[in-house]
Amino acid sequence: MSDLNLFSSYTLGSLTLANRAVLAPLTRNRAGAGFVPSEFAATYYSQRASAGLLISEATQISQQGQGYQDTPGIYTQAQIDGWRTVTDAVHAKGGKIFLQLWHVGRVSHVDLQPDGQAPVAPFALRAATKVFVNNRFEDVSEPRALETAELPGIVNDFRQAAVNAMAAGFDGVEIHGANGYLLDQFIKDGSNQRTDAYGGSIENRARLLLEVTAAVVAEIGADRTGIRLSPVSPANGVSSSGPQAQFDYIVDQLNALDIVYLHVVEGATGGPRDIAAFDFESLRQRFQNTYIANNGYDLDLANSRIAQDKADLIAFGRPFIGNPDLVERLQIGAPLAAFDPATLYGGGATGYIDYPTLAESNAR
Repeated sequence: MSDLNLFSSYTLGSLTLANRAVLAPLTRNRAGAGFVPSEFAATYYSQRASAGLLISEATQISQQGQGYQDTPGIYTQAQIDGWRTVTDAVHAKGGKIFLQLWHVGRVSHVDLQPDGQAPVAPFALRAATKVFVNNRFEDVSEPRALETAELPGIVNDFRQAAVNAMAAGFDGVEIHGANGYLLDQFIKDGSNQRTDAYGGSIENRARLLLEVTAAVVAEIGADRTGIRLSPVSPANGVSSSGPQAQFDYIVDQLNALDIVYLHVVEGATGGPRDIAAFDFESLRQRFQNTYIANNGYDLDLANSRIAQDKADLIAFGRPFIGNPDLVERLQIGAPLAAFDPATLYGGGATGYIDYPTLAESNAR
């Protein structure tokens, strides 16, 4: 046991974080025309800049990578410029922020795809899930399998998105390899039934994730590259017959690439931590750099894991929505405010930037 806790400072690569609390990626569906971040996004993120690290909402690397209505991109100059207003605002408050790079794969709808084409996937298996499109939740569309020759283009889209993120002023990027989206679809054998070099064995199914990571590292540096994984989460209809061996292998390879952090969803995304047997401590021990733990954490569990050296940083998601000053509230033991589920996805300022801090609430 150590004296370290959630409020201790931390060195992440070349960055010094004020504390060990992380704003987890939170999709809010508020991008404007051209999938540029909302006019309110700079305020939203800067309000939460007291977190040691902010990770942006999932941000598509291409139009093909989009799966939900009104989510922002990072593949046009207008999007880069829009994100620059966010990073400037966060840095003005002394915060640090990474951009999460996203390709949804089969978790999409033809109304979101270029020219109404089918979404892409490792294999032509439709996901048992819905997406937010046309102002409502609809079943995903039938996907088509990616050709082997198309995969270098996917890798390059991630690489270019990382370049664009640096141009937008981010401190780094997080590759989204979790929650049943494209890279996770390749990893897990429930969604990947390919017979080429990207399917079958543990090594083959990890290939695309590792190629993407290596390309991003080569472009922007390992100390600016993190990755998010969800070994046992069934999010968006994925499943794995042998997650321990699969993710032990992946983490060994990521460790060799020396990326700055591993962000792990422990259990079902937004659900039970004990949904399936899995030794997360194995991933922690295999990975030499920063381990960010995510899913169902409160202050006591966070402090316990940090003190026992089972995690370096702790990611909080929905508690940050209604509590822009979450870190300060946790530190003084103040009650946490609830958020309004009706304003979670889509809309404008209401339910986005109008949640007061504790000081603002007390002043009313």
